[in-house]
Amino acid sequence: MSKKNERNTKGKIITAAWDLFYEQGYDNTTVEEIIEESGTSKGSFYHYFEGKDALLGSLSYIFDEEYARLEKDFPEDMGCFDKLLYLNYELFSVIEDRIDIELLTRLYSTQLVTKGEKHLLDNKRLYYKLLRQIVTDGQKAGEITGDMTANEIVKMYAMCERALIYDWCLCGGEYSIRSYAKTAMPMFLSGIRI
Repeated sequence: MSKKNERNTKGKIITAAWDLFYEQGYDNTTVEEIIEESGTSKGSFYHYFEGKDALLGSLSYIFDEEYARLEKDFPEDMGCFDKLLYLNYELFSVIEDRIDIELLTRLYSTQLVTKGEKHLLDNKRLYYKLLRQIVTDGQKAGEITGDMTANEIVKMYAMCERALIYDWCLCGGEYSIRSYAKTAMPMFLSGIRI
Protein backbone atom coordinates (compact mmCIF):
# COMPACT_ATOMS: atom_id res chain seq x y z
CA MET A 1 0.00 0.00 0.00
CA SER A 2 1.38 3.43 -0.90
CA LYS A 3 2.07 6.03 1.80
CA LYS A 4 -0.70 8.23 0.39
CA ASN A 5 -3.24 5.38 0.62
CA GLU A 6 -2.06 4.57 4.15
CA ARG A 7 -2.49 8.21 5.23
CA ASN A 8 -5.88 8.32 3.51
CA THR A 9 -7.10 5.13 5.23
CA LYS A 10 -5.78 6.20 8.62
CA GLY A 11 -7.27 9.67 8.10
CA LYS A 12 -10.69 8.19 7.25
CA ILE A 13 -10.65 6.16 10.46
CA ILE A 14 -9.59 9.13 12.60
CA THR A 15 -12.10 11.52 11.06
CA ALA A 16 -14.96 9.02 11.38
CA ALA A 17 -14.02 8.25 14.98
CA TRP A 18 -13.93 11.88 16.09
CA ASP A 19 -17.18 12.66 14.28
CA LEU A 20 -18.84 9.74 16.09
CA PHE A 21 -17.25 10.69 19.42
CA TYR A 22 -18.76 14.16 19.02
CA GLU A 23 -22.20 12.91 17.93
CA GLN A 24 -22.71 10.05 20.37
CA GLY A 25 -19.94 10.32 22.93
CA TYR A 26 -16.78 8.31 23.32
CA ASP A 27 -18.28 5.60 25.55
CA ASN A 28 -21.25 5.08 23.22
CA THR A 29 -19.10 4.67 20.10
CA THR A 30 -17.92 1.20 19.12
CA VAL A 31 -15.00 0.15 16.96
CA GLU A 32 -17.50 -1.47 14.61
CA GLU A 33 -19.30 1.86 14.14
CA ILE A 34 -16.00 3.60 13.43
CA ILE A 35 -15.12 0.97 10.82
CA GLU A 36 -18.55 1.28 9.18
CA GLU A 37 -18.52 5.11 9.23
CA SER A 38 -14.98 5.24 7.78
CA GLY A 39 -15.71 2.71 5.04
CA THR A 40 -12.61 0.74 5.98
CA SER A 41 -12.04 -2.78 7.27
CA LYS A 42 -11.45 -4.28 10.69
CA GLY A 43 -7.95 -5.26 9.54
CA SER A 44 -7.19 -1.66 8.56
CA PHE A 45 -8.47 -0.36 11.87
CA TYR A 46 -6.29 -2.72 13.90
CA HIS A 47 -3.33 -2.12 11.61
CA TYR A 48 -3.28 1.52 12.76
CA PHE A 49 -4.83 1.36 16.22
CA GLU A 50 -4.71 -1.15 19.06
CA GLY A 51 -8.23 -0.16 20.04
CA LYS A 52 -10.55 2.77 20.56
CA ASP A 53 -8.39 4.30 23.32
CA ALA A 54 -5.48 4.64 20.88
CA LEU A 55 -7.59 7.11 18.90
CA LEU A 56 -7.47 9.68 21.72
CA GLY A 57 -3.93 10.63 20.73
CA SER A 58 -5.01 11.22 17.13
CA LEU A 59 -6.69 14.56 17.76
CA SER A 60 -3.55 16.33 16.61
CA TYR A 61 -4.14 14.67 13.20
CA ILE A 62 -7.60 16.30 13.01
CA PHE A 63 -6.08 19.66 13.91
CA ASP A 64 -3.33 19.29 11.30
CA GLU A 65 -5.89 18.39 8.63
CA GLU A 66 -7.68 21.61 9.49
CA TYR A 67 -4.45 23.60 9.29
CA ALA A 68 -3.71 22.16 5.85
CA ARG A 69 -7.14 23.30 4.69
CA LEU A 70 -6.78 26.75 6.27
CA GLU A 71 -3.33 27.30 4.78
CA LYS A 72 -4.85 27.07 1.30
CA ASP A 73 -7.54 29.62 2.22
CA PHE A 74 -5.36 32.49 3.47
CA PRO A 75 -6.46 35.73 1.83
CA GLU A 76 -3.63 37.07 -0.37
CA ASP A 77 -3.43 40.40 1.45
CA MET A 78 -3.48 39.00 5.00
CA GLY A 79 -0.46 39.93 7.12
CA CYS A 80 1.46 37.34 9.09
CA PHE A 81 0.27 38.48 12.52
CA ASP A 82 -3.33 38.31 11.29
CA LYS A 83 -2.68 34.82 9.89
CA LEU A 84 -1.74 33.65 13.38
CA LEU A 85 -4.97 35.08 14.79
CA TYR A 86 -6.98 33.62 11.90
CA LEU A 87 -5.53 30.13 12.50
CA ASN A 88 -6.30 30.37 16.21
CA TYR A 89 -9.89 31.47 15.64
CA GLU A 90 -10.53 28.76 13.07
CA LEU A 91 -8.95 26.02 15.21
CA PHE A 92 -11.01 27.06 18.20
CA SER A 93 -14.11 27.03 15.99
CA VAL A 94 -13.34 23.39 15.11
CA ILE A 95 -12.80 22.59 18.78
CA GLU A 96 -16.04 24.25 19.81
CA ASP A 97 -18.11 22.78 16.96
CA ARG A 98 -16.65 19.28 16.46
CA ILE A 99 -14.67 18.11 19.48
CA ASP A 100 -16.39 16.73 22.56
CA ILE A 101 -15.08 18.67 25.57
CA GLU A 102 -14.84 15.54 27.72
CA LEU A 103 -12.58 13.94 25.13
CA LEU A 104 -10.47 17.05 24.84
CA THR A 105 -10.14 17.10 28.63
CA ARG A 106 -9.18 13.43 28.63
CA LEU A 107 -6.59 14.01 25.90
CA TYR A 108 -5.01 16.91 27.77
CA SER A 109 -4.90 14.93 31.01
CA THR A 110 -3.24 11.96 29.29
CA GLN A 111 -0.65 14.27 27.74
CA LEU A 112 0.23 15.49 31.24
CA VAL A 113 0.97 12.04 32.63
CA THR A 114 2.16 10.06 29.62
CA LYS A 115 5.67 8.70 29.52
CA GLY A 116 5.30 8.08 25.79
CA GLU A 117 4.61 10.35 22.83
CA LYS A 118 3.22 13.78 23.55
CA HIS A 119 1.44 14.39 20.25
CA LEU A 120 0.61 17.97 21.11
CA LEU A 121 4.32 18.81 21.43
CA ASP A 122 5.53 17.02 18.30
CA ASN A 123 7.52 19.68 16.39
CA LYS A 124 7.22 17.62 13.20
CA ARG A 125 3.47 18.25 13.04
CA LEU A 126 2.10 20.50 10.30
CA TYR A 127 0.91 22.83 13.08
CA TYR A 128 4.45 23.72 14.13
CA LYS A 129 5.80 23.83 10.57
CA LEU A 130 3.05 26.20 9.46
CA LEU A 131 3.46 28.46 12.50
CA ARG A 132 7.25 28.62 11.98
CA GLN A 133 6.75 29.55 8.32
CA ILE A 134 4.27 32.31 9.15
CA VAL A 135 6.49 33.73 11.90
CA THR A 136 9.61 33.56 9.71
CA ASP A 137 7.77 35.30 6.86
CA GLY A 138 6.51 37.91 9.33
CA GLN A 139 10.01 38.55 10.62
CA LYS A 140 11.35 38.95 7.07
CA ALA A 141 8.51 41.36 6.23
CA GLY A 142 9.12 43.40 9.37
CA GLU A 143 5.69 42.57 10.84
CA ILE A 144 6.89 40.35 13.67
CA THR A 145 9.75 41.06 16.05
CA GLY A 146 13.20 39.69 15.38
CA ASP A 147 14.09 40.01 19.08
CA MET A 148 13.05 36.38 19.53
CA THR A 149 13.71 33.39 17.31
CA ALA A 150 10.87 31.98 15.25
CA ASN A 151 10.96 28.84 17.42
CA GLU A 152 10.61 30.91 20.61
CA ILE A 153 7.62 32.77 19.18
CA VAL A 154 5.99 29.54 18.00
CA LYS A 155 6.48 28.03 21.46
CA MET A 156 4.86 31.08 23.06
CA TYR A 157 1.95 30.95 20.61
CA ALA A 158 1.38 27.24 21.27
CA MET A 159 1.56 27.80 25.04
CA CYS A 160 -1.10 30.53 24.79
CA GLU A 161 -3.38 28.24 22.79
CA ARG A 162 -2.91 25.37 25.22
CA ALA A 163 -3.59 27.68 28.18
CA LEU A 164 -6.87 28.82 26.65
CA ILE A 165 -7.91 25.24 25.84
CA TYR A 166 -6.96 24.07 29.33
CA ASP A 167 -9.01 26.85 30.96
CA TRP A 168 -11.97 26.15 28.68
CA CYS A 169 -11.86 22.47 29.63
CA LEU A 170 -11.42 23.34 33.31
CA CYS A 171 -14.52 25.55 33.14
CA GLY A 172 -16.51 22.83 31.39
CA GLY A 173 -16.93 24.84 28.19
CA GLU A 174 -19.15 27.38 29.91
CA TYR A 175 -18.07 30.12 27.49
CA SER A 176 -17.26 30.33 23.80
CA ILE A 177 -13.56 29.59 23.42
CA ARG A 178 -13.44 31.11 19.94
CA SER A 179 -15.03 34.38 21.14
CA TYR A 180 -12.83 34.59 24.22
CA ALA A 181 -9.68 33.88 22.20
CA LYS A 182 -10.61 36.57 19.67
CA THR A 183 -9.92 39.10 22.44
CA ALA A 184 -7.27 37.22 24.44
CA MET A 185 -4.89 36.07 21.69
CA PRO A 186 -4.14 39.58 20.31
CA MET A 187 -3.33 40.68 23.88
CA PHE A 188 -1.13 37.63 24.51
CA LEU A 189 0.72 38.12 21.22
CA SER A 190 0.95 41.91 21.24
CA GLY A 191 4.64 41.73 22.22
CA ILE A 192 5.65 40.07 18.97
CA ARG A 193 3.94 42.55 16.66
CA ILE A 194 5.95 45.41 15.21
